[in-house]
Amino acid sequence: MQNDSTNKPSGKDSSDSYKDHLYALILAGGGGTRLWPRSRNKTPKQFLPLFLENQTLTELTFLRFQKLVPIDRIFCVTVSEDYKKEILREIPEFKKENIVVEPARRETGPAHALGAYIISKLDKDAVIITEAADRLVSPVHRYLQVLTASAKIAYEKRVLVALGVPPRYPHTGLGHIKRGERLDDVGDVAFFKLEKFVEKPPLELAKEYTESKEYYWNAGEFVWRADVLLEEIANYAPEITKHLVRIGKGEKIEDVYKDMPAIAIDYAVAEKSKNFYVVHGDFNWTDIGDWKEVWENSKKDDFGNVIIDGSAKGGEIINIDTSDALVHKDGRLIAIVDVDNIIVVDTPDALLICSKSKAQNVKKVVEKLKAENRTELL
Repeated sequence: MQNDSTNKPSGKDSSDSYKDHLYALILAGGGGTRLWPRSRNKTPKQFLPLFLENQTLTELTFLRFQKLVPIDRIFCVTVSEDYKKEILREIPEFKKENIVVEPARRETGPAHALGAYIISKLDKDAVIITEAADRLVSPVHRYLQVLTASAKIAYEKRVLVALGVPPRYPHTGLGHIKRGERLDDVGDVAFFKLEKFVEKPPLELAKEYTESKEYYWNAGEFVWRADVLLEEIANYAPEITKHLVRIGKGEKIEDVYKDMPAIAIDYAVAEKSKNFYVVHGDFNWTDIGDWKEVWENSKKDDFGNVIIDGSAKGGEIINIDTSDALVHKDGRLIAIVDVDNIIVVDTPDALLICSKSKAQNVKKVVEKLKAENRTELL
């Protein structure tokens, strides 16, 4: 692939020079276990048409980035040829050569590293905005303003920028970021020194974090120069770098990935590096991490219910005195009677029923199925 930005001069020749080197990287390899039984290995959550006129989360992510960078500078890392085919089916304009397939799941550390390595070969001054393909944001224009300001900071100051989202409520399913001193703003976008990353907290601690106003949700989204990220990986996760070098020397990626460590970017770099800023993400941000989040972000009827049609078969729902529920139908009659705040997800071979407040625990069902080697249900 040819890219005009490779011929651009490096350095701060103008206040907008970073825009000549701006890239986007989508990570689309997750399994989405908390959206079981609709989300399966063959069709994980990022490929499900659950929102906005049957658009998938991957499509929505691509469309957001298309407003920010040219199509030939949008890249994706995924974990199978089947996933790559699905991405191209959903988004035919995606450049085929820009979709990179990892031959095995190795967490987000190697995924970020591989994406940065490939992009850096095209543009040594590349600055990359990264996003997982399972997020919803609004308003999109503000989200893109924050990312653009972060790219300017990352490019010019050679720092890593983490996206911090002010917590709307105590969240035990997300890691958090504690911010330090306030740094220079870019326009009306605020930046802080990142003091520390913290693990997913228990409820009482999550309440303290939310009330303190000093902590953000860790969105798991980053903006960084490719070369700076690769330097940090070499410092803190040299095993990843060693295997990237093997790929660079022409070894088959399938052979290299047998030895590649499985480690999240948080553990590999983010929690160790002292070169991080955090940007204040003042927009609505949601990690579609469970069915409760699907309910939160979907159109509701007059009783607060969300009805999702999971197939062309349709299906009928009889609702008697049930409110604030999510019901996923798949061709047959579902009757719900006086069971508020419930989740019902019907599929041809599995039925999920759970309390909306316990939606995170759906992952335990998947873990049990894995332990019993019931792969036909995964």
